[in-house]
Amino acid sequence: MKPFHRLALALTAILTLVACSAQSDAQPTPTAVALRQPTAAVDPAATPTPLPSAPVPTPEESVAATPAPSASALPFDPLRVTIELEQVAAGFNAPLFVTHAGDGSGRLFVVEKGGMIRTLDGAVVLDITDRVRASGSEQGLLGLAFHPDWPSNGFFYVNYTDRNGDTVIARFTLPPDAVRADPASELILLQVDQPAANHNGGMLVFGPDRRLYIGLGDGGGANDTYGNGQNLASLLGKLLRIDVDGGQPYAVPPDNPFVDRPDARPEIWAYGLRNPWRFSFDRATGDLYIGDVGQNRYEWIHYRPAGAQGGENYGWPIVEGSHCLRGNACDRTGLTLPVIEYTHAFGCAVTGGYVYRGAQFPQLDGVYFFGDYCSGRIWAMGRDAAGQWQAQQRLQAPIQISSFGEDQAGELYLTDLGGGAIYRLVAR
Repeated sequence: MKPFHRLALALTAILTLVACSAQSDAQPTPTAVALRQPTAAVDPAATPTPLPSAPVPTPEESVAATPAPSASALPFDPLRVTIELEQVAAGFNAPLFVTHAGDGSGRLFVVEKGGMIRTLDGAVVLDITDRVRASGSEQGLLGLAFHPDWPSNGFFYVNYTDRNGDTVIARFTLPPDAVRADPASELILLQVDQPAANHNGGMLVFGPDRRLYIGLGDGGGANDTYGNGQNLASLLGKLLRIDVDGGQPYAVPPDNPFVDRPDARPEIWAYGLRNPWRFSFDRATGDLYIGDVGQNRYEWIHYRPAGAQGGENYGWPIVEGSHCLRGNACDRTGLTLPVIEYTHAFGCAVTGGYVYRGAQFPQLDGVYFFGDYCSGRIWAMGRDAAGQWQAQQRLQAPIQISSFGEDQAGELYLTDLGGGAIYRLVAR
Protein backbone atom coordinates (compact mmCIF):
# COMPACT_ATOMS: atom_id res chain seq x y z
CA MET A 1 0.00 0.00 0.00
CA LYS A 2 1.15 3.53 -0.67
CA PRO A 3 2.08 5.70 2.31
CA PHE A 4 -0.41 8.27 3.52
CA HIS A 5 -0.54 11.37 1.41
CA ARG A 6 -2.98 14.19 1.10
CA LEU A 7 -5.32 14.67 -1.79
CA ALA A 8 -6.49 18.26 -1.49
CA LEU A 9 -9.49 19.02 -3.64
CA ALA A 10 -10.42 22.66 -3.66
CA LEU A 11 -14.07 23.51 -3.64
CA THR A 12 -15.33 23.69 -7.18
CA ALA A 13 -18.07 26.13 -8.04
CA ILE A 14 -20.76 25.53 -5.46
CA LEU A 15 -23.11 23.83 -7.82
CA THR A 16 -26.56 23.52 -6.38
CA LEU A 17 -29.12 20.91 -7.14
CA VAL A 18 -32.64 22.19 -7.63
CA ALA A 19 -35.13 19.44 -6.91
CA CYS A 20 -37.87 20.70 -9.18
CA SER A 21 -35.91 22.61 -11.79
CA ALA A 22 -36.06 21.77 -15.47
CA GLN A 23 -32.48 20.63 -16.02
CA SER A 24 -31.30 18.87 -19.12
CA ASP A 25 -31.58 15.10 -18.84
CA ALA A 26 -28.52 14.56 -21.01
CA GLN A 27 -25.82 12.64 -19.17
CA PRO A 28 -22.64 14.75 -19.22
CA THR A 29 -19.14 13.43 -19.39
CA PRO A 30 -17.70 13.73 -15.87
CA THR A 31 -15.15 16.51 -15.60
CA ALA A 32 -11.85 15.49 -14.08
CA VAL A 33 -10.70 17.93 -11.42
CA ALA A 34 -6.95 18.37 -11.16
CA LEU A 35 -5.42 17.15 -7.91
CA ARG A 36 -3.33 19.79 -6.31
CA GLN A 37 -1.52 20.69 -3.11
CA PRO A 38 -2.76 22.12 -0.81
CA THR A 39 -6.33 23.36 -0.67
CA ALA A 40 -7.51 26.64 -2.08
CA ALA A 41 -9.58 28.91 0.10
CA VAL A 42 -13.32 29.07 -0.22
CA ASP A 43 -14.67 32.39 -1.36
CA PRO A 44 -16.77 33.57 1.60
CA ALA A 45 -18.70 35.89 -0.68
CA ALA A 46 -20.02 33.05 -2.78
CA THR A 47 -23.65 32.35 -2.03
CA PRO A 48 -24.93 28.87 -2.86
CA THR A 49 -28.44 28.52 -4.14
CA PRO A 50 -30.23 26.15 -1.77
CA LEU A 51 -31.65 22.89 -2.98
CA PRO A 52 -35.24 22.72 -1.76
CA SER A 53 -36.77 19.62 -0.26
CA ALA A 54 -39.33 17.50 -2.07
CA PRO A 55 -41.75 19.56 -4.18
CA VAL A 56 -45.02 20.80 -2.77
CA PRO A 57 -47.90 18.68 -4.13
CA THR A 58 -50.81 20.15 -5.99
CA PRO A 59 -54.08 20.17 -4.02
CA GLU A 60 -55.36 16.99 -5.61
CA GLU A 61 -52.23 15.02 -4.72
CA SER A 62 -51.66 13.38 -1.36
CA VAL A 63 -48.05 12.73 -0.48
CA ALA A 64 -46.11 12.20 2.70
CA ALA A 65 -45.15 15.44 4.41
CA THR A 66 -41.51 16.22 5.12
CA PRO A 67 -40.86 14.96 8.67
CA ALA A 68 -40.07 17.39 11.45
CA PRO A 69 -36.36 17.86 12.13
CA SER A 70 -34.67 15.51 14.55
CA ALA A 71 -33.76 17.08 17.88
CA SER A 72 -30.07 17.09 16.97
CA ALA A 73 -30.46 18.43 13.43
CA LEU A 74 -28.86 21.86 13.17
CA PRO A 75 -28.60 24.35 10.30
CA PHE A 76 -25.21 24.26 8.61
CA ASP A 77 -23.24 26.69 6.51
CA PRO A 78 -21.29 24.90 3.78
CA LEU A 79 -19.09 27.96 3.21
CA ARG A 80 -17.48 27.74 6.64
CA VAL A 81 -15.27 24.81 5.74
CA THR A 82 -13.36 23.35 2.83
CA ILE A 83 -13.80 19.63 2.28
CA GLU A 84 -10.81 17.57 1.15
CA LEU A 85 -10.08 13.92 0.44
CA GLU A 86 -7.03 12.36 2.07
CA GLN A 87 -5.81 9.15 0.48
CA VAL A 88 -5.13 6.53 3.13
CA ALA A 89 -4.55 3.42 0.99
CA ALA A 90 -4.37 2.29 -2.62
CA GLY A 91 -3.84 -0.80 -4.75
CA PHE A 92 -7.22 -2.44 -4.20
CA ASN A 93 -9.07 -4.24 -6.98
CA ALA A 94 -12.43 -2.51 -7.55
CA PRO A 95 -13.14 -1.54 -3.93
CA LEU A 96 -16.79 -0.80 -3.27
CA PHE A 97 -17.16 -0.59 0.51
CA VAL A 98 -15.14 0.12 3.64
CA THR A 99 -16.22 -0.45 7.24
CA HIS A 100 -15.10 -1.40 10.76
CA ALA A 101 -15.74 -4.33 13.10
CA GLY A 102 -16.56 -2.34 16.23
CA ASP A 103 -13.80 -4.02 18.21
CA GLY A 104 -11.79 -0.96 19.22
CA SER A 105 -8.82 -2.00 17.09
CA GLY A 106 -9.14 0.81 14.56
CA ARG A 107 -8.96 -1.69 11.70
CA LEU A 108 -10.79 -0.97 8.48
CA PHE A 109 -12.06 -3.68 6.14
CA VAL A 110 -12.29 -3.12 2.39
CA VAL A 111 -14.71 -5.06 0.18
CA GLU A 112 -13.49 -5.84 -3.33
CA LYS A 113 -16.05 -6.47 -6.05
CA GLY A 114 -14.47 -9.74 -7.21
CA GLY A 115 -15.02 -11.49 -3.89
CA MET A 116 -12.26 -10.47 -1.49
CA ILE A 117 -12.27 -8.66 1.85
CA ARG A 118 -8.99 -7.10 2.92
CA THR A 119 -7.75 -4.92 5.73
CA LEU A 120 -6.43 -1.50 4.88
CA ASP A 121 -2.87 -2.84 4.68
CA GLY A 122 -3.95 -5.37 2.03
CA ALA A 123 -4.10 -8.50 4.18
CA VAL A 124 -6.77 -10.94 2.98
CA VAL A 125 -9.59 -11.53 5.47
CA LEU A 126 -11.95 -13.50 3.22
CA ASP A 127 -11.63 -14.92 -0.28
CA ILE A 128 -14.86 -16.21 -1.86
CA THR A 129 -13.96 -15.44 -5.46
CA ASP A 130 -14.79 -19.08 -6.23
CA ARG A 131 -18.51 -18.49 -5.56
CA VAL A 132 -18.99 -14.85 -6.61
CA ARG A 133 -20.11 -13.73 -10.03
CA ALA A 134 -18.79 -10.25 -10.73
CA SER A 135 -18.93 -10.08 -14.53
CA GLY A 136 -21.82 -7.60 -14.53
CA SER A 137 -21.15 -4.01 -13.51
CA GLU A 138 -23.60 -4.33 -10.61
CA GLN A 139 -22.64 -7.86 -9.57
CA GLY A 140 -20.03 -9.09 -7.14
CA LEU A 141 -19.34 -9.05 -3.44
CA LEU A 142 -21.45 -6.01 -2.64
CA GLY A 143 -21.83 -5.55 1.10
CA LEU A 144 -20.38 -6.35 4.54
CA ALA A 145 -21.71 -5.93 8.07
CA PHE A 146 -20.14 -7.10 11.33
CA HIS A 147 -22.45 -8.41 14.01
CA PRO A 148 -22.79 -5.98 16.95
CA ASP A 149 -21.32 -8.76 19.14
CA TRP A 150 -18.54 -9.66 16.71
CA PRO A 151 -15.79 -9.42 19.34
CA SER A 152 -17.48 -12.32 21.15
CA ASN A 153 -19.21 -14.37 18.42
CA GLY A 154 -16.96 -13.70 15.40
CA PHE A 155 -19.90 -13.35 12.99
CA PHE A 156 -19.97 -11.10 9.95
CA TYR A 157 -22.43 -10.97 7.08
CA VAL A 158 -22.02 -10.39 3.36
CA ASN A 159 -24.22 -9.72 0.35
CA TYR A 160 -23.01 -11.17 -2.95
CA THR A 161 -24.20 -12.44 -6.32
CA ASP A 162 -23.46 -16.12 -6.82
CA ARG A 163 -22.35 -17.91 -9.97
CA ASN A 164 -25.94 -17.88 -11.23
CA GLY A 165 -26.20 -14.14 -10.67
CA ASP A 166 -28.60 -14.51 -7.74
CA THR A 167 -28.36 -12.66 -4.43
CA VAL A 168 -26.94 -14.48 -1.42
CA ILE A 169 -26.97 -13.17 2.15
CA ALA A 170 -24.51 -15.24 4.15
CA ARG A 171 -22.73 -15.35 7.48
CA PHE A 172 -19.06 -16.15 7.96
CA THR A 173 -17.02 -16.58 11.11
CA LEU A 174 -13.82 -14.69 11.89
CA PRO A 175 -12.69 -15.16 15.48
CA PRO A 176 -11.33 -11.87 16.85
CA ASP A 177 -7.87 -13.40 17.30
CA ALA A 178 -7.82 -14.83 13.76
CA VAL A 179 -6.31 -13.18 10.72
CA ARG A 180 -8.41 -14.84 8.05
CA ALA A 181 -11.94 -16.23 7.87
CA ASP A 182 -12.52 -19.76 6.64
CA PRO A 183 -14.71 -19.72 3.49
CA ALA A 184 -16.11 -23.06 4.66
CA SER A 185 -17.68 -21.31 7.66
CA GLU A 186 -20.38 -19.90 5.39
CA LEU A 187 -23.99 -20.13 6.56
CA ILE A 188 -26.45 -19.00 3.91
CA LEU A 189 -29.33 -17.04 5.40
CA LEU A 190 -31.22 -15.98 2.31
CA GLN A 191 -31.10 -16.53 -1.44
CA VAL A 192 -33.07 -14.38 -3.87
CA ASP A 193 -33.42 -15.12 -7.57
CA GLN A 194 -32.32 -12.22 -9.74
CA PRO A 195 -33.96 -12.05 -13.18
CA ALA A 196 -31.27 -9.70 -14.56
CA ALA A 197 -27.69 -8.70 -13.87
CA ASN A 198 -28.42 -5.18 -12.66
CA HIS A 199 -30.31 -3.56 -9.78
CA ASN A 200 -29.02 -6.02 -7.19
CA GLY A 201 -28.83 -3.50 -4.36
CA GLY A 202 -26.03 -4.74 -2.13
CA MET A 203 -26.03 -2.92 1.20
CA LEU A 204 -26.63 -4.61 4.51
CA VAL A 205 -26.24 -2.99 7.91
CA PHE A 206 -27.24 -3.58 11.50
CA GLY A 207 -29.64 -0.92 12.70
CA PRO A 208 -29.81 0.64 16.15
CA ASP A 209 -32.33 -2.10 17.00
CA ARG A 210 -29.71 -4.83 16.24
CA ARG A 211 -31.78 -6.05 13.30
CA LEU A 212 -30.08 -6.68 9.97
CA TYR A 213 -31.36 -4.42 7.18
CA ILE A 214 -30.82 -5.56 3.57
CA GLY A 215 -31.32 -3.51 0.40
CA LEU A 216 -32.51 -5.22 -2.79
CA GLY A 217 -33.12 -3.62 -6.17
CA ASP A 218 -36.14 -4.24 -8.36
CA GLY A 219 -34.60 -7.05 -10.41
CA GLY A 220 -33.22 -5.01 -13.27
CA GLY A 221 -34.29 -3.82 -16.66
CA ALA A 222 -36.05 -0.51 -17.22
CA ASN A 223 -39.32 0.80 -15.78
CA ASP A 224 -39.44 -2.06 -13.25
CA THR A 225 -39.56 -4.67 -16.00
CA TYR A 226 -40.47 -7.50 -13.65
CA GLY A 227 -43.08 -5.64 -11.63
CA ASN A 228 -41.41 -6.00 -8.24
CA GLY A 229 -41.33 -2.48 -6.82
CA GLN A 230 -44.98 -2.45 -5.69
CA ASN A 231 -45.34 -6.24 -5.32
CA LEU A 232 -45.26 -7.22 -1.65
CA ALA A 233 -45.04 -10.90 -2.57
CA SER A 234 -41.51 -10.27 -3.90
CA LEU A 235 -38.39 -9.36 -1.92
CA LEU A 236 -37.03 -7.36 -4.86
CA GLY A 237 -37.30 -3.57 -4.78
CA LYS A 238 -37.42 -3.67 -0.99
CA LEU A 239 -35.65 -2.91 2.24
CA LEU A 240 -35.68 -6.07 4.37
CA ARG A 241 -35.36 -6.40 8.15
CA ILE A 242 -34.49 -9.69 9.81
CA ASP A 243 -33.36 -10.93 13.22
CA VAL A 244 -30.18 -13.00 12.90
CA ASP A 245 -30.16 -13.86 16.61
CA GLY A 246 -33.73 -15.10 16.98
CA GLY A 247 -33.74 -18.18 14.75
CA GLN A 248 -31.87 -20.38 12.30
CA PRO A 249 -30.90 -19.09 9.88
CA TYR A 250 -32.92 -16.02 10.92
CA ALA A 251 -36.23 -14.93 12.39
CA VAL A 252 -38.71 -12.33 11.23
CA PRO A 253 -39.14 -9.56 13.83
CA PRO A 254 -42.74 -9.61 15.06
CA ASP A 255 -43.00 -5.83 14.63
CA ASN A 256 -42.21 -5.89 10.92
CA PRO A 257 -45.04 -4.04 9.15
CA PHE A 258 -46.33 -6.88 6.94
CA VAL A 259 -46.08 -9.92 9.21
CA ASP A 260 -49.87 -10.27 9.38
CA ARG A 261 -50.50 -9.96 5.66
CA PRO A 262 -50.71 -13.33 3.89
CA ASP A 263 -50.04 -11.68 0.52
CA ALA A 264 -46.74 -10.11 1.64
CA ARG A 265 -43.27 -11.37 2.50
CA PRO A 266 -42.84 -10.76 6.24
CA GLU A 267 -39.18 -9.78 5.88
CA ILE A 268 -40.16 -6.55 4.11
CA TRP A 269 -39.62 -3.32 6.04
CA ALA A 270 -40.23 -0.85 3.18
CA TYR A 271 -40.94 -1.08 -0.54
CA GLY A 272 -41.07 0.91 -3.78
CA LEU A 273 -37.29 1.11 -4.20
CA ARG A 274 -35.47 0.94 -7.50
CA ASN A 275 -31.88 0.16 -6.49
CA PRO A 276 -31.00 1.17 -2.92
CA TRP A 277 -27.26 0.75 -3.44
CA ARG A 278 -26.14 2.43 -0.20
CA PHE A 279 -28.07 3.38 2.94
CA SER A 280 -27.08 4.17 6.51
CA PHE A 281 -28.33 4.99 9.97
CA ASP A 282 -27.28 8.14 11.78
CA ARG A 283 -25.44 6.68 14.77
CA ALA A 284 -26.52 9.59 16.99
CA THR A 285 -30.24 9.73 16.16
CA GLY A 286 -31.13 6.44 14.48
CA ASP A 287 -32.48 8.27 11.42
CA LEU A 288 -32.26 6.32 8.16
CA TYR A 289 -30.93 7.73 4.86
CA ILE A 290 -31.32 5.79 1.59
CA GLY A 291 -29.59 6.62 -1.68
CA ASP A 292 -31.81 5.11 -4.39
CA VAL A 293 -30.30 4.95 -7.88
CA GLY A 294 -32.56 6.41 -10.54
CA GLN A 295 -33.31 5.55 -14.14
CA ASN A 296 -32.98 8.14 -16.91
CA ARG A 297 -33.64 11.48 -15.23
CA TYR A 298 -33.23 11.67 -11.47
CA GLU A 299 -31.23 10.45 -8.47
CA TRP A 300 -32.54 10.84 -4.93
CA ILE A 301 -32.17 10.50 -1.18
CA HIS A 302 -34.90 9.14 1.08
CA TYR A 303 -35.10 9.91 4.79
CA ARG A 304 -36.89 7.99 7.55
CA PRO A 305 -36.82 9.44 11.08
CA ALA A 306 -35.95 7.18 13.98
CA GLY A 307 -39.00 5.61 15.55
CA ALA A 308 -40.95 5.24 12.30
CA GLN A 309 -42.77 1.92 12.20
CA GLY A 310 -41.76 0.86 8.70
CA GLY A 311 -44.06 0.02 5.83
CA GLU A 312 -43.11 3.09 3.79
CA ASN A 313 -43.85 3.02 0.07
CA TYR A 314 -41.08 5.00 -1.62
CA GLY A 315 -42.96 5.06 -4.88
CA TRP A 316 -40.98 3.23 -7.56
CA PRO A 317 -42.12 2.72 -10.34
CA ILE A 318 -45.02 5.12 -9.88
CA VAL A 319 -42.48 7.88 -9.54
CA GLU A 320 -38.83 8.38 -10.36
CA GLY A 321 -37.72 10.42 -7.39
CA SER A 322 -40.73 12.66 -6.83
CA HIS A 323 -41.72 12.83 -10.52
CA CYS A 324 -44.29 10.67 -12.26
CA LEU A 325 -42.44 8.01 -14.23
CA ARG A 326 -44.91 7.90 -17.10
CA GLY A 327 -46.39 11.19 -18.15
CA ASN A 328 -47.28 14.19 -16.02
CA ALA A 329 -49.99 12.63 -13.87
CA CYS A 330 -49.92 9.75 -11.44
CA ASP A 331 -51.49 8.84 -8.11
CA ARG A 332 -48.96 9.62 -5.39
CA THR A 333 -51.36 8.93 -2.55
CA GLY A 334 -49.51 7.51 0.44
CA LEU A 335 -46.05 7.68 -1.12
CA THR A 336 -43.00 8.75 0.86
CA LEU A 337 -41.13 11.02 -1.53
CA PRO A 338 -37.42 11.85 -1.39
CA VAL A 339 -36.15 14.83 0.57
CA ILE A 340 -33.45 15.62 -1.99
CA GLU A 341 -33.07 14.76 -5.66
CA TYR A 342 -30.98 15.87 -8.63
CA THR A 343 -31.08 15.51 -12.39
CA HIS A 344 -28.60 13.71 -14.61
CA ALA A 345 -27.05 17.04 -15.48
CA PHE A 346 -25.07 16.46 -12.26
CA GLY A 347 -24.26 12.77 -12.55
CA CYS A 348 -25.81 9.38 -13.25
CA ALA A 349 -25.89 7.23 -10.11
CA VAL A 350 -26.26 8.40 -6.52
CA THR A 351 -24.04 6.89 -3.84
CA GLY A 352 -25.68 7.22 -0.46
CA GLY A 353 -23.41 8.24 2.39
CA TYR A 354 -23.38 8.91 6.12
CA VAL A 355 -24.09 11.58 8.69
CA TYR A 356 -20.77 12.75 10.08
CA ARG A 357 -20.47 11.97 13.79
CA GLY A 358 -16.71 11.92 14.23
CA ALA A 359 -14.73 14.02 16.68
CA GLN A 360 -11.96 15.37 14.44
CA PHE A 361 -14.13 17.86 12.56
CA PRO A 362 -16.87 19.09 14.91
CA GLN A 363 -17.95 21.69 12.36
CA LEU A 364 -19.34 18.81 10.27
CA ASP A 365 -21.38 17.23 13.04
CA GLY A 366 -24.85 16.27 11.86
CA VAL A 367 -24.12 16.86 8.16
CA TYR A 368 -25.05 14.06 5.76
CA PHE A 369 -22.60 13.53 2.89
CA PHE A 370 -23.47 11.74 -0.34
CA GLY A 371 -22.02 11.61 -3.84
CA ASP A 372 -22.43 10.56 -7.44
CA TYR A 373 -20.56 7.59 -8.88
CA CYS A 374 -20.18 9.02 -12.39
CA SER A 375 -19.40 12.69 -11.82
CA GLY A 376 -17.42 12.41 -8.57
CA ARG A 377 -19.49 15.17 -7.01
CA ILE A 378 -19.90 15.22 -3.24
CA TRP A 379 -22.70 17.10 -1.52
CA ALA A 380 -23.34 18.15 2.07
CA MET A 381 -26.95 17.90 3.15
CA GLY A 382 -28.88 19.03 6.20
CA ARG A 383 -31.74 21.18 7.42
CA ASP A 384 -31.77 24.95 7.28
CA ALA A 385 -33.08 27.20 10.06
CA ALA A 386 -36.62 26.69 8.76
CA GLY A 387 -36.29 22.91 8.91
CA GLN A 388 -36.11 22.50 5.12
CA TRP A 389 -33.67 20.08 3.55
CA GLN A 390 -30.81 21.73 1.66
CA ALA A 391 -27.76 20.32 -0.14
CA GLN A 392 -24.73 22.04 -1.61
CA GLN A 393 -21.94 20.59 -3.68
CA ARG A 394 -18.71 20.66 -1.71
CA LEU A 395 -16.23 19.28 -4.24
CA GLN A 396 -15.83 17.24 -7.38
CA ALA A 397 -13.17 14.54 -7.42
CA PRO A 398 -11.82 12.54 -10.38
CA ILE A 399 -12.85 9.27 -8.79
CA GLN A 400 -15.66 6.73 -9.17
CA ILE A 401 -17.42 7.02 -5.81
CA SER A 402 -18.58 3.45 -5.29
CA SER A 403 -19.29 3.90 -1.60
CA PHE A 404 -18.91 5.88 1.57
CA GLY A 405 -17.98 4.20 4.84
CA GLU A 406 -17.23 5.07 8.43
CA ASP A 407 -14.80 3.89 11.08
CA GLN A 408 -15.69 3.14 14.67
CA ALA A 409 -14.99 6.73 15.68
CA GLY A 410 -17.41 8.11 13.10
CA GLU A 411 -14.86 9.45 10.60
CA LEU A 412 -15.96 9.11 6.97
CA TYR A 413 -14.25 7.37 4.04
CA LEU A 414 -14.84 6.89 0.31
CA THR A 415 -13.91 4.10 -2.08
CA ASP A 416 -12.80 4.67 -5.69
CA LEU A 417 -13.90 1.72 -7.78
CA GLY A 418 -11.77 2.46 -10.83
CA GLY A 419 -8.73 3.90 -9.08
CA GLY A 420 -8.52 1.29 -6.34
CA ALA A 421 -7.94 3.83 -3.55
CA ILE A 422 -9.50 4.58 -0.18
CA TYR A 423 -9.93 8.19 0.93
CA ARG A 424 -10.80 9.85 4.20
CA LEU A 425 -13.06 12.91 4.16
CA VAL A 426 -11.49 15.81 6.05
CA ALA A 427 -12.38 19.44 6.68
CA ARG A 428 -10.25 22.59 6.76
